[in-house]
Amino acid sequence: MSESPNSLSIAYLESLYRDYLEDPSRVSAEWRERFTDWSSGGWELLNRPDGHSRERRQTDTATPRNGERTDPDLRLARLQERVDHLIRNYRARGHIVASVDPLGRSSVRPRELDYRYYGFSEADLEAKFSTRGFRGSNVQTLRSIISRLQETYCGSVGIQFMHIDDLEAREWLQRRWEDAEHRLKLTREQQVRILEKLTDAIIFEEFVRKKYVGAKTFSLEGAETLIPLLDFAIDRLAQQGVREIVMGMSHRGRLNVLANVVGKKYQDIFREFEDVDAEEFTSRGDVKYHLGYHDYYTTASGQEVHV
Repeated sequence: MSESPNSLSIAYLESLYRDYLEDPSRVSAEWRERFTDWSSGGWELLNRPDGHSRERRQTDTATPRNGERTDPDLRLARLQERVDHLIRNYRARGHIVASVDPLGRSSVRPRELDYRYYGFSEADLEAKFSTRGFRGSNVQTLRSIISRLQETYCGSVGIQFMHIDDLEAREWLQRRWEDAEHRLKLTREQQVRILEKLTDAIIFEEFVRKKYVGAKTFSLEGAETLIPLLDFAIDRLAQQGVREIVMGMSHRGRLNVLANVVGKKYQDIFREFEDVDAEEFTSRGDVKYHLGYHDYYTTASGQEVHV
């Protein structure tokens, strides 16, 4: 009780203070005494119990009971700090409510993503704050900040990167993700090609799983988007002059990549499953069909890359 309020406890204190304003008996005697001191000293909270924002500000002549002058910039700094916390929590937890469920089911929204959690009300949405370090203008309204955060971190793609220890890598990802100018707008032809590649990947996995029950396939099931992703990456590399790519492939998904990216014939893969040429794979263990391969890959732009 002897410590002054700080940025970490401010939301909790505001909640207690609202209870005090509605009914002083709802808080302990110690808090009643403290709130009485603060109120008489002109300490301003952002919200009143009725939800309307307080517009009154401290003046240079306001002097709390402890004799210290109240700096009006301190109040603004506290509000700015809450906005900064809101932005950081969107970066850290926005992916939780991203629209990635194909069935359209919504996730429980963390309260840290609600501006009211920080003591703001609707009346504060037009207030302007510094957004240095966040894409767009350096000064934006709270409404604009929330809209951009929602669009950036809670859209159809989620991103989780705040756990990365490497500061340089984390900031690079943050800048790229928040910069709308670097977002790719797909043409209809590109969208159709992505769908075709994704369909190829899914059908291949379903066929192998049904035809060769119990065989070690190290399936790509659940991550079939790797195939259209590689297709797109190879196409971009070809446009930049790359003519040969050497891939170090994991076990998981190797068959699908061999068939749908590198170009190994399906019949060759299935012959290896059925041990048609078993003598050729002596001493190669139980993953004989995970051999390497190379071929020329034709990109969407019609260029050939040796993979």
